[in-house]
Amino acid sequence: MGTYPTDLTLQLLAVRRKTGLPAPGLQQALRNRLRLLGNDSWEVARTLGELSARLLSIHSDEDRIVVTFKTFEEIWKFSTYHALGFTHHCLENLLVDQAFWLLSPSEDEETAVLVHVDEEALKLMHESLLLQEGPFFVLCADHRVRAMTVPGGAARGPQPLRQASGSSQEEAAPRLSTPAEEAAAAAAPDTLSPFHQWALRVPWDPFDDAADAPVTPDIQLMATGLASAVADHQGSGPEEMTFRAGDPIEILGAQVPGLPWFLGRHVASGQVGFVPSQLVSVQGHVSELEDAVFLNEEERLFFSKEGRFSEEDARRVLRSTAGSDVCTAYNLDRAEEAEAEPQEEQEAPSSGLHPEPCETLKKVKNVLEQCTSCHGCPEEPESWGLHTVPSGASSPDAEAPAFCPDAEDDWADPEAVRALLLFLDAPGYKACFRGLYEPSLPGLGTVFRGLADEEGLAGRLARARGVAKRASLPRALARLCFLLGRLCVRRLKLSQARVYFEEALGALQGHFGDLSLAVALYANLASIHLRQKSREKCRQVVPKACALLLGTPSHGGSTEAEAELLRLALRGAVRARSPQAEARACFLLAKHHVHLRQPEEALPFLERLLLLHGASGSPDASWPADCSLMLADIYGRKCLPRLALGCVQASSRRARASLAGALRSVELVLRNSPRVPCLPSQTAPHLRCALATLAPGRGWALRGALCASLAQLHGRHGQHGRAISFMTQAAEASAQPGGRHVVDYLVALAWLHVRCGQSPVALDILKCVMDAKVASEDQEGVIANMTAIALKRTGRTRQAAEGYYRALCTARRLGRLQNQAVALANFGVLCSGVGACGLAQHYLLEAVKLFARLPRADCVQDFTPVLLQLGHLYTRRALAQQGKCYYQWAFLVAVETDHVESQLHAVQQLCHFYSTVKPSEAQCVVYHEFQLALARRVADKVLEGQLLQTISQLYLSLGTERAYKSALDYTKRSLGIFIDLQQKDQEAYAWLQAGKIYYILQQNELVDLYIQVAQNAALYTGDPNLGLQLFEAAGDIFFNGTWERKKAVSFYRDRALPLAVTTGNQEAELRLCNKLVALLAELETPQEGLEFAHVALALSVTLGDQLNERVACHRLAGLHHRLGQGEMAEHFYLKALALCSSPLEFDEETLYYVKVYLALGDIIFYDLKDPFDAAGYYQLALAAAVDLGHKKAQMKLYTRLATIYHNFLLDREQSLFFYQKARTFASELSSRRGNLAPRRGWGRAPWLVPGHPS
Repeated sequence: MGTYPTDLTLQLLAVRRKTGLPAPGLQQALRNRLRLLGNDSWEVARTLGELSARLLSIHSDEDRIVVTFKTFEEIWKFSTYHALGFTHHCLENLLVDQAFWLLSPSEDEETAVLVHVDEEALKLMHESLLLQEGPFFVLCADHRVRAMTVPGGAARGPQPLRQASGSSQEEAAPRLSTPAEEAAAAAAPDTLSPFHQWALRVPWDPFDDAADAPVTPDIQLMATGLASAVADHQGSGPEEMTFRAGDPIEILGAQVPGLPWFLGRHVASGQVGFVPSQLVSVQGHVSELEDAVFLNEEERLFFSKEGRFSEEDARRVLRSTAGSDVCTAYNLDRAEEAEAEPQEEQEAPSSGLHPEPCETLKKVKNVLEQCTSCHGCPEEPESWGLHTVPSGASSPDAEAPAFCPDAEDDWADPEAVRALLLFLDAPGYKACFRGLYEPSLPGLGTVFRGLADEEGLAGRLARARGVAKRASLPRALARLCFLLGRLCVRRLKLSQARVYFEEALGALQGHFGDLSLAVALYANLASIHLRQKSREKCRQVVPKACALLLGTPSHGGSTEAEAELLRLALRGAVRARSPQAEARACFLLAKHHVHLRQPEEALPFLERLLLLHGASGSPDASWPADCSLMLADIYGRKCLPRLALGCVQASSRRARASLAGALRSVELVLRNSPRVPCLPSQTAPHLRCALATLAPGRGWALRGALCASLAQLHGRHGQHGRAISFMTQAAEASAQPGGRHVVDYLVALAWLHVRCGQSPVALDILKCVMDAKVASEDQEGVIANMTAIALKRTGRTRQAAEGYYRALCTARRLGRLQNQAVALANFGVLCSGVGACGLAQHYLLEAVKLFARLPRADCVQDFTPVLLQLGHLYTRRALAQQGKCYYQWAFLVAVETDHVESQLHAVQQLCHFYSTVKPSEAQCVVYHEFQLALARRVADKVLEGQLLQTISQLYLSLGTERAYKSALDYTKRSLGIFIDLQQKDQEAYAWLQAGKIYYILQQNELVDLYIQVAQNAALYTGDPNLGLQLFEAAGDIFFNGTWERKKAVSFYRDRALPLAVTTGNQEAELRLCNKLVALLAELETPQEGLEFAHVALALSVTLGDQLNERVACHRLAGLHHRLGQGEMAEHFYLKALALCSSPLEFDEETLYYVKVYLALGDIIFYDLKDPFDAAGYYQLALAAAVDLGHKKAQMKLYTRLATIYHNFLLDREQSLFFYQKARTFASELSSRRGNLAPRRGWGRAPWLVPGHPS
């Protein structure tokens, strides 16, 4: 059958939502995010796992993800999720930033992420998995559905449908096909969709002769209204209608394609009974899918009733989003916010989003005027137009009459059960009968109170049945037989139950006055026949039971027997190729499982129902949104949070949601979003949708809560301009009814101004609120604390201290411990800022004592900053041990409460402490490792890369082979992150760092490779300064090493130095020349180094750097000396000495004089053969050595002078003097050689070794 693909490509496309055109900015952001997820793909794998796909690879440069599937169920679920649009939204949630959801839909630049899938490849993969699992179903050219089997991997033609039913070999024997059927079946059959494959797989199907039924190429529609008989029919029983050709028949409910019967009423005679579908011609078809799915208004409201969202639920959700604690809890003045006010984010200018301060203040005054005018008036609670009953609660049904029989009553006596029989003999259905038809035994308890024992109840019902039979009460007899049959089914006495059900049907005599009873009887009897696999009985009862279940609206309670029958009806709908019948069966199956509290069983039917609506339903229908929210709720309960979020977002795109639907969407987003420090921004579209549903001039209280929620959302994501705009609207809306929350919103508005660096505006707002005298005492404390924070940030320290004191007094009067602690901590921060460290310590300690008495979970966000501030204060006062204790305490509190943000702040302080205050490499590594784990947890890749680099450096400083290997591992991990982040400069340094570690490990074959890649990365940026720094660092690897040092020359001379000249970086040029001179001198090529030494000298003079000039002269002298140019060497040595400072301040400077004069003496004596001048230089060196007290240098110089005066200057007296001095020092040094430590600076004079200079 050809080659089947083994994987599927998901192509990610960023488009503008309104026009569908590409969005290059978002596309690049997607590519960058994919690149980040490429090395750490567990998050992608989990998201795709919820979509039933298996991740194979991520190709970020091509914007695609490759997945595969292992089972038929996986590809079925994935294809369903993709068709419903869940894949778009799930991957959108994964790949886009939180700010993406805060974009207003009114803006032209709103974008979306689409996932393109090759449908042909998906279909081929589906077929390949079907081939692996055995028989599957195809639609043949003759419009019949058949099973295709592939035994042993060899394809075989389509077989009759009954072969896949799973029945025994005898029952599944294929019938003989005609030549025409075989030709039609062999003509390129189409594989059915995954859902149809699953729906057609039933354990046992009594309709195995359905393949003989005539089929049409047209789509079959359901029928309602009137039908005309096309032939005579004589009913075989009282339940079947008898009619003649041409008789008009009213369809009761609907006639469902694929079912041989429907329930109808003879217009002329009024008889109600089953009508053969093939013997009538319907006059009206159902055109709309909704009219086929829901046969009455009660069914149409099923999804909205099941997903009802009460007013109490809405208030609870908005309390969690609106930040209602802003006027009950004091705000802590954080030091980092005070030092650097946050800058306003860069937002696209749009009207109303950036109100001017004067405009905001004017609105605040208007709000307070309205509030003051209504102050003291009783406020009537405003209804939000939602259900008053919380979700999950059910309203009681109509009160059913209860029977409380005496245990001694004899139910065989007609008088004892007269009332019961009259109640049960009602001709039609009553709401109080619901307890009889409920599938569970507790339903009977609402009718027969006091008879909880099944055996006792069955015996009494049996005696009552005899009385009803004798009294000729057929409807009471039918209901009693039905109850007895149900009790027998519960005890697995199926044959006895079948007898009772058949007797009940016989008692009804074809009457359908109580349609719920008829449906329950036929369903239970058909279920027993199916369980007993009685084919003949099934052919008589099952089709009629299916017709009642699908064709009649809102029958009685769901029973366990219905599920199997509805599955058979669904199979018939698929076989008849009727989307309407299929949708009706799916709805009833979903409703059945929801009523039985089996939500997972309802999933495939809800998904299929939405797919069918998307294909042929009305776009204005409201029920799909409610159905989608029910799906999302089920996904969330199945621990599929990403799929639940995708479903919620898809539902918001289907149709304009109601207020309850939008608020329920917010609740589902909050429930399924991962725990983050701030509110998930995915709630923003649903909050805006809820706001849009409110009619102008109404719903002020709800409008205020929604605007406050949006303000908190934008504020917590750093968009202060939008937050201020929404909070202003919240205050205006809350003032309309003289609202209770207007002060809360105004205080929150002031805090937003404080956070965005507009403290003067905040002070004006708070002053207006206090002047209006509408705040409570608790609110006044919050206002005093916030006013003090704003005053501190404007530099008015004294007024700020007074405000903190008022806030503290208010908190003490009200007994608010946490507010007292925050006020004291703010006092401490204020004192620390003005240098009063003692007072700051006192107040912070008092705050810590109060925080320690509070529950950790309630105060962790304030407690940990206070502990860190106290630790910082102790560290500044050189009390490192105490500071460390408070840092660790803060860390432990944050870990105990699992507050990630606080943990991150505490561990950063500990890393700083152990790296600078009290260095400890081991502790530094431990805390950096923990910080790395936190960075991964919050998905901060930039911080993660920086930490990996830092940890690599820490391991590198340990100096062991094991530490080097650990450093290499961390460097490679950071390299992967920098590559993903497209940070070429950091990437280049990471490549170079890896090459350096390989150099230390002496893995020569990899050193050059990594350095070359680092150079390529640096050159790719086109930044010459980066290239200069990198080439110099590459040369430093070899320059500071112990082997292959010659390689440093090419990096310095051929690569870095030309870039330094090109960029005009004279400091770098000087540094490189100095390194080249030193390196070439060691490599025995002094002539080549001479040129760079002269350049270094010229650059030093140009830069006015006297120290570097002296160094350059000294190096030039050394090079000339090695080249045998004594006069030039003498010249540059003397020039170097002339550049030394005078007078000498340090021993090192005196030692330098000893070195230079000794070198000059050697040059004059050995090279220029001038003993007289040489003696002068030696004596100058001797004078410096005597001043330094360096005995070994003195011994050496006395020896040289003795030799010169004895052999060349012929002064025996001086020669003897110098010789004796040398002998004296030699004897002293010889006697102390074993225990004499070298003098200070001796190790810096390696040139003073004995012997003739080379």
